[in-house]
Amino acid sequence: MSRIGKKPVAIPSGVTANIADGVMTVKGPKGTLTLSLRDEISYTVDGDTIIVKPANDTKSARAFWGMQRTLVDNLVTGVTQGYTKILDITGVGYRANAQGKNLKLQLGYSHDVDYAIPEGIEIKTPDNTTVEISGMDKQKVGQVAAEIRRWRKPEPYKGKGIKYRGEFIFRKEGKKK
Repeated sequence: MSRIGKKPVAIPSGVTANIADGVMTVKGPKGTLTLSLRDEISYTVDGDTIIVKPANDTKSARAFWGMQRTLVDNLVTGVTQGYTKILDITGVGYRANAQGKNLKLQLGYSHDVDYAIPEGIEIKTPDNTTVEISGMDKQKVGQVAAEIRRWRKPEPYKGKGIKYRGEFIFRKEGKKK
């Protein structure tokens, strides 16, 4: 039995959830998000809660139960609060600057990296070594953060590169003389 799946998802005031044609639509103050529903799982909107249960007792229904409940919870959280990931840039001469729909990264390459900001994502650079990525969709925010980090992953000797805020970089000792 899924411990996460047993918990109902609370719907805060100002948020509406509808199920139609195998798609759940959640509307809130930040916008609208949708989720295509699985056949193995039954979804019920009951007043101010959403209840997610397996439709039958198959192994795949039990496997998808907790994940589908978490995806529904992410929709509700996304339309009310949104999600934010913060990246820190470490290294001499490494910097970032958000310019309109592009993020300009200087990461020690012979050219600047221009990253086109996708629709539904907002990127801010409070200073030139911090990048704040925010949006409604948790998956899209995490994907954008991973794509930016991929340009220069942190290396273990000096710790230079792009890392998530709060990420621990295991440091190695250099060559001994």
